Amino acid sequence: MPQIPEKIHELTVGQLSARSGAAVSALHFYEAKGLITSRRTTGNQRRYCRDTLRRVAFVRAAQRVGIPLATIRDALAALPEERTPTREDWARLSENWRAELDQRIAQLSRLRDHLTDCIGCGCLSLSTCVLSNPDDVFGTSLTGSRLLGERKG
Repeated sequence: MPQIPEKIHELTVGQLSARSGAAVSALHFYEAKGLITSRRTTGNQRRYCRDTLRRVAFVRAAQRVGIPLATIRDALAALPEERTPTREDWARLSENWRAELDQRIAQLSRLRDHLTDCIGCGCLSLSTCVLSNPDDVFGTSLTGSRLLGERKG
């Protein structure tokens, strides 16, 4: 990984890409979505503050655990612009996501546990399938695939 001298306070998009591991197109996308910012030189080239490296790492880590970009953007907006985000900043922000992640983990565990049953029976019955109808909300009034084709009128 190329090292950037400490005296350099701004990075080109290529340097940011090389250091962060994010593609240049991803960095442009992050900027378009308001996740990172740059300034433009007189030649219209992007320049990023060094703390953008930490912000890109934050975005990529949050994306890996399935946090939506809008939620990530809101979290980054709560960080001060004048300094690099710290471990404490990350802990505070990620704590807010813990319940959402726990809920997703529980949903994925249910999916994993019932997927074999679903493949085994092959019915995908909307009245009894724990994947298509997890809390049997339609089972009292409708059964099977009728729900998919049912039209009011």
